[in-house]
Amino acid sequence: MTRKWFLIGIIFISLVGKGQDFQLTEVIPDNTYDEIADRMGCIENEVPLIFNERVMAFIDYFAIKDREYTRDIILKKELYFPLFSETLARHNMPDELKYLAIVESGLRPNAISRANAVGLWQFISSTGKMYGLHSNWYLDDRMDPVEATDAAARHLKDLYRMFDSWELALAAYNCGPGNVRKAIRRSGYKREFWDIYRYLPRETRSYVPQFVAITYLFNHLEEHGFEEQPEIFYPEMDTIMISQYFHVETFCNQLGLCLDDILLWNPQIKRGALPEGTRNFALNIPIEWKEEIVANRTHLYDTASKVGKEHLDYLARNTPGSTYGRERLYYRVRSGDVLGTIARQYGVRVSDIRSWNRLRGNLIRVGQRLSIWVLPTYNSNTKNLYTASASETKPKPVPSPPSSISGGKTYTVKYGDSLWSISKNNNTSIEKLKQANKLTSNTIKPGQSLVIPN
Repeated sequence: MTRKWFLIGIIFISLVGKGQDFQLTEVIPDNTYDEIADRMGCIENEVPLIFNERVMAFIDYFAIKDREYTRDIILKKELYFPLFSETLARHNMPDELKYLAIVESGLRPNAISRANAVGLWQFISSTGKMYGLHSNWYLDDRMDPVEATDAAARHLKDLYRMFDSWELALAAYNCGPGNVRKAIRRSGYKREFWDIYRYLPRETRSYVPQFVAITYLFNHLEEHGFEEQPEIFYPEMDTIMISQYFHVETFCNQLGLCLDDILLWNPQIKRGALPEGTRNFALNIPIEWKEEIVANRTHLYDTASKVGKEHLDYLARNTPGSTYGRERLYYRVRSGDVLGTIARQYGVRVSDIRSWNRLRGNLIRVGQRLSIWVLPTYNSNTKNLYTASASETKPKPVPSPPSSISGGKTYTVKYGDSLWSISKNNNTSIEKLKQANKLTSNTIKPGQSLVIPN
């Protein structure tokens, strides 16, 4: 058989010293329908992989039209596929279900859809809570690869028990069990995906074919001209337990760790900090750093607990639509109501009500139920929530530097500094620093001038 080839991706380079331009093209094999059908039949699978023109169209899309997207997935798959495979095996589920995360999120743990579905497995808030995934202004378990993958496996297993079909379980994962049941009824109670295909929502009609296309393609990357990518080193990981307010960047600065790497390994941290009241949060860190962190735990944790707390707490309570520190109640719209009067009645903003209820405009209807998040009843435990916002955002004066000490030098405190890091970098002790600067605690602030004793 004569093989055809696609030529795409023209690149211009200059011949050094000659000034001549050449065109390089990426050569992509033109795999025929029959060849792909034959390979599809050889894939070991439990989930049915039905091949047809619809699936072929998606294979062409991922293998030809959007090769950059597929290359990006190839680079990321080794970071997540071992976790997916281990979790699916633990639940006695087909390994090929790991490819569903590509369809859902493109292997982006921070992915957020238009419907506010979040994470690698795209859980909406209500479904996430059913499987133990909780979220607040600071943290979102749906972005935690380990927790979300386990929840997705349990959810898919429940859907399989419901329909006794992996194809229908996948469809229900996308559009909900109710829509699948409705499609089954409208089809005359047929129980195969392609028999109820025309009665499913438009997005779901593409969802399962995409899964089949991705499953095939990632089993036959070489045949479609995707070269082996250079192996990316991912360090062996361990965890440290945190039960306090914790500013991640400050912690990283003290150790010389890369903030972006720590957030990559802990994507559920949305705001760069863990809130007050955190209990036993497992922070992922490279195992090679654990010994040093444990040895200096007191200083590292103490310093990370002092930066940005008031500012982040203010933002958590005042960002439009935030529910942090609030309690939900429901309001039934009555004749004559408008969002402005409801907002004034409960001491919230119109933008908050719109965000909480996903309203695009100010139109509401009589009988509609609105979620309103209000501050809890004032008591000794909640009184800090009522602190005037002005006092929270007003910059506090930085203590003036003490008079110079003979033979000493002056140091200006930078963001992320601590007495421990300053003393270590200047060959002195914390006690000498505190004595030279008349400090009664270990608290220092960016911009503050310190005398470094000899």
